[in-house]
Amino acid sequence: MLISYKTCLLIDDNYIDNFVTRRILESSNFAEKIVVQQSATEAIEAIRIGEIKPDVIFLDLRMPLMNGFEFLQEYDKLSEEKKSAKKIFMLSSSLDPVDVKRSSQNKYITQFIHKPLTHKTLEELSA
Repeated sequence: MLISYKTCLLIDDNYIDNFVTRRILESSNFAEKIVVQQSATEAIEAIRIGEIKPDVIFLDLRMPLMNGFEFLQEYDKLSEEKKSAKKIFMLSSSLDPVDVKRSSQNKYITQFIHKPLTHKTLEELSA
């Protein structure tokens, strides 16, 4: 892996998905630090108070309490200095074309990625 981010934030409510994705990110040396949040609500609060300053985010779409799009609405309300993420990837198992289209229209989403994240996908992201 050629690119390496300082802090990668993984937001997903599924423990198994987090475990697998984190292992792939770690083995690819994708980021110096990988932070996992199982709640979008907790993740946005951690960003808001400055506890986490991610330069890349992998965001699940379907989560309880706050879904990925609701997270992005809250992210949009943050001050510019809190919006440290250079890239946000929607990482979802959704096959709904509406979700893919809505992601492509969101100014913060760099790319929609279907789960599971793979080494091949990471290589394509760095190309």
